[in-house]
Amino acid sequence: MDQHSPHPPPDLAAGPVVLVGGGGHASVVMETLTLLGVQVRGLLDDASEPLLVRRGLSRLGPLSMLGSPEASDSFVLGIGDVAFRRKVLDAFADAGRWISPLHPKASVSPSAAIGRGVWIGPGAIVHTAAAIGDHAIINSGAIVEHDCSIGENCHLAPACVLGGAVMIGRDTLIGLGSRVLPGVKIGEGCTIGAGAVVVADVPDARTVAGVPARPLR
Repeated sequence: MDQHSPHPPPDLAAGPVVLVGGGGHASVVMETLTLLGVQVRGLLDDASEPLLVRRGLSRLGPLSMLGSPEASDSFVLGIGDVAFRRKVLDAFADAGRWISPLHPKASVSPSAAIGRGVWIGPGAIVHTAAAIGDHAIINSGAIVEHDCSIGENCHLAPACVLGGAVMIGRDTLIGLGSRVLPGVKIGEGCTIGAGAVVVADVPDARTVAGVPARPLR
């Protein structure tokens, strides 16, 4: 994966922010933005009345509006599903400025590298010299140990733990409460089941689960 500039990410206060998505994951991202004091202009979602609209945030229009952003807008992804996030990112690759909101209760090493459009949740730990690729989700309570490399658009679910120097390819989901032993390499487009313990490398596009983790048919 590409290396990124060290933490902290770009200035969150530069212009209003538009939230992409309006469902459950968008709700937790919205809370982070509120805690950081970031102005949110509204959201984009194909649903006419997503969850955050019912909670009072304005819907600005469908996701296709990402193709013609206002000059002052910055964006943050509020979509949790890895496959759907990938479709949005591919369709609107030149959408503009993506910000990386880090929850105030996350612990991020000053030597870590954080990409564009990353969200890091409360209680998450990103340790020494870890590299987090663009548009990754490091969810609540997840631990990314030293020298890990996390690919673009990965989702590390709540309470998962990566040992030191783990490498994860793009578009991979690491499930709730799973564990990945130090030095293990996981490929692109993989799914690691909830509670799994990954003790050996996982090739691209595999789904593994169990203790120890084994491929599912």
